Amino acid sequence: MKTSITIHYPNKLDIIFDKLNKFGIKVILIGGYVRDSLLNISSKDIDIELYNVKSFDFLEKLLEEFGDVNSVGKSFGVCKLSYKGLDLDFSLPRKDSKHSKGHKGFEITLESQLDFKSAASRRDFTINSIGYDVQERKILDPFKGLDDLKNSLLKAVDLQKFGEDPLRVLRAIGFAARFNFRVDEALFKLSKEMIQKNILQELAKERILTELQKLLLKSAKPSIGLTLAKKLNINNYFGEYDSLEKIDYYASHNIGDEKIDFLIFLTLLYEKKSFKQIKKITNEVKLLKEIKNFLDTKEVFSLENLSHYELYKLATRVNIEIFSFYLSANFIGKKDKEIQELQKKAQLLGIMNKKIPPLIEGRDLLTLGLPPSKEFKIILKEAYTAQIQELFNSKDEALIWLQKYIKS
Repeated sequence: MKTSITIHYPNKLDIIFDKLNKFGIKVILIGGYVRDSLLNISSKDIDIELYNVKSFDFLEKLLEEFGDVNSVGKSFGVCKLSYKGLDLDFSLPRKDSKHSKGHKGFEITLESQLDFKSAASRRDFTINSIGYDVQERKILDPFKGLDDLKNSLLKAVDLQKFGEDPLRVLRAIGFAARFNFRVDEALFKLSKEMIQKNILQELAKERILTELQKLLLKSAKPSIGLTLAKKLNINNYFGEYDSLEKIDYYASHNIGDEKIDFLIFLTLLYEKKSFKQIKKITNEVKLLKEIKNFLDTKEVFSLENLSHYELYKLATRVNIEIFSFYLSANFIGKKDKEIQELQKKAQLLGIMNKKIPPLIEGRDLLTLGLPPSKEFKIILKEAYTAQIQELFNSKDEALIWLQKYIKS
């Protein structure tokens, strides 16, 4: 099916497309870029499917003129090119056939002469199967993805093929949240059946965590996807969670740093009582430690007590600026006046993003003639506590305190 709708891609790509066209290669934009363009969402990631290519090696040589070609996906018929601020994925049409369990258990067959409908039939959702023929300036829509976009409906291209890939269930949840789409009844039923058959067990924890990350970071209202996940009985993989109002609040008040935002999202999602549930989706020690530290700190810190001592202690546990964003979402914006006061005081004390540096260090103990021992750690800890209690405020005062402490 062809329509007169035009997809506006960056003009700077024409030099690449013109060269490909000279060699009889048909260029078709496909997937997320076309979908997002139709939804008026800007993107720097562009998927380009190429037809009538002699060989993958030949394609690499053609593209080398425009930059370093990354052919890490060569076995899948995919090569990547960064070009003038754009991330381009060039691929050859292919067929997939299931041969073993898991998201990667497919045999890939590249077929340069394959027609577009056959090539698009392997895609997950109809909204991702829409193509744009660059030379003819025509939309290609063999599976009525345009209608589904218009109706905000998430529908599988092929239910049988969909059921062969466990990852697609998680992608359905993510897309439903990201675009606020309804899930087609047949797709919902199939997804539930796949979960009941424990097909998601074929996925590595890291892959499940990655899809949860996309859901949280790319959705204006992540609760849509998380609620859908519960309806599909996916709790065995995502764990139990509450706090969806907090999650949606943070989605509209996030920092904009993916690593930090994901940390805060997970901390909000898995409260203290359900922290152990997060181990269902990750074994990353550092991430688990950071989440637990935020939860533990929240338990012992009160916005009602913003004394210098309490703030100095807080700075030894967390980055106060980041923790403030977490607190704001945790209280759903209801404590922002107190949080602003916290930030103001932390800024004045110079501890917004770091703890106050110790005035007494190990070399000071050596200067006083103390031999290195296990006591050093105890003395330095006591000295730092005295410092944040403001018992001394300069190096000279610190050394006087230290001498008295040692004599006592």
